[in-house]
Amino acid sequence: MKNLFRICLFGLVVAAFIGCQKQDKDFKNFLGDKEVIYPGLVVKPHFKPGDQRVALVWTPSSDPSISRYVIYWNNKADSLVVNSTNHNTSDSITAVIPGLSEYIYSFTIFSYDNKGNRSIPLDINNVKVYGPVFRSSLVNRLYNVAKPVTITDDGNVVLNFLQADTAAINVSTIVKYTNRAGIETQKNLSPDSNTLTLTDFKNGSSISYSSGFVPVRGAIDTFYVNDVTTFPDVNGISICNKALFKENKLPNDAGTYESGTSVSKLWDGSVGPQGYPNIFHSDGGSGMPHTLTFDMGQIYKKLTSVEETGRDCCNNPDDFEIWGTADITNAATNLSAKDAGWPAEMQAKGWTLLKHVTRSDDGKAALKLDFDSTIPPVRYIRVRIKHVTTGDGNYSNMSELTFWKDVFN
Repeated sequence: MKNLFRICLFGLVVAAFIGCQKQDKDFKNFLGDKEVIYPGLVVKPHFKPGDQRVALVWTPSSDPSISRYVIYWNNKADSLVVNSTNHNTSDSITAVIPGLSEYIYSFTIFSYDNKGNRSIPLDINNVKVYGPVFRSSLVNRLYNVAKPVTITDDGNVVLNFLQADTAAINVSTIVKYTNRAGIETQKNLSPDSNTLTLTDFKNGSSISYSSGFVPVRGAIDTFYVNDVTTFPDVNGISICNKALFKENKLPNDAGTYESGTSVSKLWDGSVGPQGYPNIFHSDGGSGMPHTLTFDMGQIYKKLTSVEETGRDCCNNPDDFEIWGTADITNAATNLSAKDAGWPAEMQAKGWTLLKHVTRSDDGKAALKLDFDSTIPPVRYIRVRIKHVTTGDGNYSNMSELTFWKDVFN
């Protein structure tokens, strides 16, 4: 029995060996008697999403025989060939695949050598591609509604924004405006800043902006919001600083009725017609016309308008002139304001007639008037009062004078 068992076991081993030889021969016959060769795989594959496209990135294989890579997607219905000329594993290869729908994809990469041998597949799954749906979900950064714009003393416009929304990653905000040369200009607001300063803004022009976002860090495209946002109108006109005003009496100027009714009452900040003694009240010995002069404290390149408010009762100017100059040196006139030659002497001394004002009312209410856009820079003001509503030949009264400037000039 033992011998019979050994004979059977030997027979099984021989049969198995013969069977293996036959299978090996069959496999070689199936492959055409060739050895199977697999080129090297790519290393560290990853992706960077974009706008209806994606970038696949990998480290090339060190296998020098690789001549190309082939990328398949959509169940191998679509493919892209990337020629291989670099086998340096410290570099990377990027393949951008365009024309994709907003969807989640799977990609398969094969390495090929110049003999047509193909590597085993390497899959990159869950590749998200973005597009119109993602863009429609974005909104521009919000400006500060409570204080959208700050205008500095030197004429700069500071745009005030709120912190960027964190629903998507804000990378930029493009602000468009017109500069003082009339050229459309744009600046970029960085995501970590809440203010943007425009140093050359043209007064009266519009400011609009659009914010850009990326879905993830490293995305190859920036998505800008479809609709632009427009800032509230920027008014570059502001009141001249009355704190700088001071009296600057010139020869032949009118005196005041008393010290409490001095010229400085014209910039004390009062609103509406005032009663005595909170007014400018000329003395009774100057006759008519008469003048008063004061210093605004600094040169204004472009005064835009003036507002005059009369007294609550009487002697309000209804015919007067406003003159201006930037330099008071040698600007005093020798002639009286009643002299017919006085206007010509004023011009010869460097003064410019800014506005000739006539009123048909009782002269009490505040009256605001615009200056001509061509007036020169002004620091000193001289008012020539020619007539008052009561017809009085000596006294004139006023409550307030207010001037406006263009802060961008």
